[in-house]
Amino acid sequence: MPIVKIGEMNKLNVARVHDLGAFLDGGELGEVLLPRRFMPEACERGSQLDIFVYKDIDGQLVATTKKPLAQVGEVAYLKVAAVNKVGAFLSWGLPKDLLCPFSEQKSPMEAGRQYPVMVFLDDQYRIAASARLDDFLEDENQGQFENGQEVQLLVASKTPLGYKAVINNSHWGVLYQSELFKPVRIGQSIQGYIRRIRDDGRIDLTLQKPGHTRTRVEQLAETILKQVQSQQGFLGMNDKTPPDKVYESFGVSKKVFKQALGHLLRQDKISIGDDGIHLKS
Repeated sequence: MPIVKIGEMNKLNVARVHDLGAFLDGGELGEVLLPRRFMPEACERGSQLDIFVYKDIDGQLVATTKKPLAQVGEVAYLKVAAVNKVGAFLSWGLPKDLLCPFSEQKSPMEAGRQYPVMVFLDDQYRIAASARLDDFLEDENQGQFENGQEVQLLVASKTPLGYKAVINNSHWGVLYQSELFKPVRIGQSIQGYIRRIRDDGRIDLTLQKPGHTRTRVEQLAETILKQVQSQQGFLGMNDKTPPDKVYESFGVSKKVFKQALGHLLRQDKISIGDDGIHLKS
C-alpha cells in the first residue's frame, strides 16, 4: 500500500481516469486528484506518475506533476508575491503560492523581497513556510558530519565574520570571509565542505575541498612557477590580485595563493613587484 507524503514528490499509480482528471491511489489517505490540466498525455489506469501532493484551499488532497522550488523539510530562498491580513505568500513554482504566516516571520515580510525560509507541515498537515530557521536547524553537530565531508549549502545571512549557511537543510555553519576565494550572495545554493567541527560542536565551512595544506601549497607553487616560465619570466599577478581573479586563474583561495608565493620567495625562485611576479635566474 502506498504511503503518501504531503509536501513531497511521490510515485503513485493511477486508479481511474475521470473528466476532472486522474484519481491516484493514495493508500490510507484515499484517492488523490490530479487535475486534468496536469495530466501527461499517456495517462491511463495503472500508470505510475511522479507527483507532488498538497492540500487545496478546502483542505482536500490534490496532486500536480510540477515540482516546487522546495519540498517539506527543505530551506529555500523565495520571493514574496503578495502580503495580506493572513501573512505573506511566496512564489515557489506552483499555481498556489506558499503561505508564511505572520507568526512565522522574524520581521514583517515585504512584497517583492526574497527571504530564506523552511518549508514545513503545520498541525493541520498544510504546507507552510517559516523564516524562523533557528526553530528547525541545529547549531551543533551530533555525529551527522565529519571534517572534509561534501555538503550542500544555502547562504542565508551576512555576519561580521562572513556568512551563515544552511547545511543539508538541517544545520547551521559559518563561511568565513577570510576563507572565501570567490564572491557569494545571500540565497545562493552552492556546494561546500565541512572545514572543521569545533570543540563546541559548531561547524566551520569552506568552498574549497580540504586537503593537506602543505601538499596543496607546494603543488600550486609548482603550477605558478611553470606559468611564469611559460610567459617569458613574468606573470601579471601578485599578492594584491583580487580573490576572484586568483580563483579564475588557479582554482584556489587567495590565502592559498599567497602561501604558494611565499613558498617560491623562500626558495628564491621569484620576486614580486607592483606589476606582478618575476622569475629569478
